Amino acid sequence: MALMITDDCINCAVCEPECPNVAIFEGEDIFEIDSELCTECVGHFDEPQCQLICPVDCIPLDPARPESVEALQRKYEQLTGRAV
Repeated sequence: MALMITDDCINCAVCEPECPNVAIFEGEDIFEIDSELCTECVGHFDEPQCQLICPVDCIPLDPARPESVEALQRKYEQLTGRAV
């Protein structure tokens, strides 16, 4: 699954620079995640970096975007042009 940012976001912006896929951006009201770019850090890290750094724990899995680890790995490879 891609991740999402909930309305609990306090706009602290600590998550944005942590995203290796540049999937996090400042939305109209809160930060948002581009699900087409989010790989849950698969291929980059063992855990989603935005979830680790978020001080209010407002970045859950997006239930509307179910993706397997294999699908996230393929997305990573497409985005980076690298296979691991």
